[in-house]
Amino acid sequence: MTGGKFSSLKERLQEAVKDAMRAKQKERLGVIRLIMAAIKQREVDERIELDDDQVLAVLEKMVKQRRESISQYQKAGRDELVAKEAAEIDIIAEFMPAPLDEAEIDQAIEQALADSGASSMKDMGKVMGLLQSKLKGRADMSRVSQKVKTRLG
Repeated sequence: MTGGKFSSLKERLQEAVKDAMRAKQKERLGVIRLIMAAIKQREVDERIELDDDQVLAVLEKMVKQRRESISQYQKAGRDELVAKEAAEIDIIAEFMPAPLDEAEIDQAIEQALADSGASSMKDMGKVMGLLQSKLKGRADMSRVSQKVKTRLG
């Protein structure tokens, strides 16, 4: 495994594993181990050492998967599974940057529209490119995309 700066986020996760083991927090430990396994899997598959941005992408993907599961479980009336997935999201979110509020997201969108000179849907890619780097891990990008479409539409 070569390249990249070592991830301080991975170090935080490794410490969290130890803390959860000491405190005998079985569920928490299980979720953090799932995160570590997902990171390790990507490192092995791509033969790289993940940096914080890449670890964040893994966390975002895990949260997205759980949100999709919650949606499915709600339709099926499986409230106990909804609660389990929601609890996992809460644990994963502890290792992510604080989410932005609506006003901060709207401000970032306005800034990206101004910076890119976007005027129509043709410019959607440019705007989303600018926003992706600014908002990564701090906003639901599908919602951001919807807001940008509304502004450009």
